[in-house]
Amino acid sequence: QVQLVESGGGLVQAGGSLRLSCAASGAVSEVNVMGWYRQAPGNQRELVATINTGNFSNYGNSAKGRFTISRDNTKNTVYLQMNSLKPEDTAVYYCRLLQVYGGDLYWGQGTQVTVSL
Repeated sequence: QVQLVESGGGLVQAGGSLRLSCAASGAVSEVNVMGWYRQAPGNQRELVATINTGNFSNYGNSAKGRFTISRDNTKNTVYLQMNSLKPEDTAVYYCRLLQVYGGDLYWGQGTQVTVSL
């Protein structure tokens, strides 16, 4: 089993920044993909960004140019630096870990990000 603990959400004004963190613990494999998804009320969960243990990253359209994903493999932690935040970025942000070998998928409980005008 893998546990994911997210932190860093909160309330910020439009144009501001937030940094999310997600620490994985338990049976974390050496080869995995960690990332962030988000879900706003009434919307489907959507990709924000993912990054694998080789530091190859992938971004959803809404994140390109404003958000940066990074990771520290020694700490099994992934970060999401969010800049130039907009009200439409308001959502619950979920951390996800995919074990490449075996395909086990884990989700965090989510952290609320609210961007005000």
